[in-house]
Amino acid sequence: TFVIITAGIDLSVGALLSLSSVLTATIMTTWGWGLVPTLMFVMICGALFGCAQGVISTRFRLEPFIVTLAGLQVARGLALVISNNQYINISYGDGPGLAPPSFSVLGDRLFDNTVPVATLVFLVVAIVAIFVLNFTRFGRYAFAVGGNERAARLSGVPVTLVKISVYAITGLVSGIAGIVHAGQFNFGSANDGTGYELTAIAAVVIGGTSLFGGSGSMIGTIAGAVMLGALANVLQLNNINAALQLLATGAIIVVAAVLQSLVRRREGLGR
Repeated sequence: TFVIITAGIDLSVGALLSLSSVLTATIMTTWGWGLVPTLMFVMICGALFGCAQGVISTRFRLEPFIVTLAGLQVARGLALVISNNQYINISYGDGPGLAPPSFSVLGDRLFDNTVPVATLVFLVVAIVAIFVLNFTRFGRYAFAVGGNERAARLSGVPVTLVKISVYAITGLVSGIAGIVHAGQFNFGSANDGTGYELTAIAAVVIGGTSLFGGSGSMIGTIAGAVMLGALANVLQLNNINAALQLLATGAIIVVAAVLQSLVRRREGLGR
C-alpha cells in the first residue's frame, strides 16, 4: 500500500517472504541462534533488501517494475541457494539443530482455539501502518509524492528518501510475513510465497488504492485482503481448481485498474 500510494510497485514481496522463511528456519536450526536475534536479523535483512531496491530505482531512475522484478529473481535465487532447494524443517527443543520452543507460538490459536496468532500479528502490523499513513508527516509525504512528485519536491518534501523508505517498509513487513509463515508451517522453503505478489497487489487495488498513486488507505487494503481470503476459501470449499483462483485474482486486478483509469479520465474531463 505504501509503495503503490507513491506511484510505485513491488513485485518482490512473495520471493522475499520465501527468503525470509528460509533464513528463519536456517538460522534457528543450523546456526543455533536464539529467538530474538533470529527475528531481528530476518527483519533487518528484509528492510535492507527493500531499501536496496528503492536506492537502485531512485538513484538510477529505473522503473520500479524492472527493479523489483529483478529483486524477485534475486530473492528467490538466494532462497534456493541457502536451502539447497530443500525444505528446511523446524523441530523444537533445546539441543543442537532445534529451534526455540517459544517460536512455535506462531502456529497456535488463542481465545478458545479460535483466533490464530498470525491474525494478531496481522492486526498489529495493520494498526501501526494505519497510524503511520494517516497521522504522521511521513504518511502525508507519501501521498504528496504519489499525487504530484514534482510539486512535492518543490514544496520541500524529501522525495528520494520517501521512495526509499516505502520500499524498506515493504521489505520489513515481507520479512515479518516470512517469519510468520515459517512459524505456522514449521518449515522454510524456496517455493513459499509463489504468486503472493499478485495477491498483495490485488488486495491493495480492491481496497481502493490507486495504481496511479496519490490516494488510498490501509483500511481499504485490509478489507481487500479479507475479501480475497474469503474468495479463496469459497473456491477451495467448492473444489475449484487452484489455477482458476489465479485467473480470478488476475481478472480482479485488471477490472479494478480499468475502473480506476475510467475514473481518472472522467475527473480529467470534468476539470
